[in-house]
Amino acid sequence: MAGHRILIAKPGLDGHDRGAKIVARALRDAGFEVIYSGLRQTPAQVATAAVQEDVRAVGLSILSGAHNVLLPEITELLAAQGADDVLVFAGGIIPDRDIETLKEAGIDAVFLPGTHTSDIVDYLNERLG
Repeated sequence: MAGHRILIAKPGLDGHDRGAKIVARALRDAGFEVIYSGLRQTPAQVATAAVQEDVRAVGLSILSGAHNVLLPEITELLAAQGADDVLVFAGGIIPDRDIETLKEAGIDAVFLPGTHTSDIVDYLNERLG
């Protein structure tokens, strides 16, 4: 169900945000309220923004290769701030071999390059109810 608040964030030193902006726009068009954190966010900044903005989900876009470090840190920080009920999903350049490890660390879903934005909208509608 659209209308939920979603944070789209770019953790780490990755300087490319075209994909994140495309997803943010698609989510807005589908009726979600989207907050975009901008480039080069630390895990602490992402978790704090999610809590302060009272979002239902956080979408993390990562292309830098640091996903195995940064993404689990964000889920840990969310839990430490009492926000372990926030749905966390990711997209970007993430090798297949790392997806299961990320899911075990609390990343609910991973969307790879070429995913249609409608698939992300459908996923959020299903998971957020």
